[in-house]
Amino acid sequence: MIDFNNSSVFKLGPWDLSQVAPEIVPMMVTGEELLSAFKGARDYVVFSNKRLIAVNVQGMTGKKRDYTSLPYSKVQSFSVETAGTFDLDAELDLWFSGLGKVRLEFKGKVDVRALSQLIASYVL
Repeated sequence: MIDFNNSSVFKLGPWDLSQVAPEIVPMMVTGEELLSAFKGARDYVVFSNKRLIAVNVQGMTGKKRDYTSLPYSKVQSFSVETAGTFDLDAELDLWFSGLGKVRLEFKGKVDVRALSQLIASYVL
């Protein structure tokens, strides 16, 4: 499982869904749709209409992967921090029942308000 307490792993930028779909679609349930994806150096996260999937790419070759499924139904609360003038990273914090806080850091021009709205539409 990804160490969510080590937020430096998560300097995520937007990623094309067509790059992630072949790997993630076989794990999806009926009625689940991919909404957006964000990639760091090796690891990435995918937002669907039912859950957040965090993928930890492991090993020298990157063939070994750990998939962590975080269903929106287990989100107790969440917060966003937008990028500023000097701090260019935005953050999304989610508190999951039984897991605790998961922090995702986004670099560049990621619209975390839109992610907040997406999470809210499935949690509230």
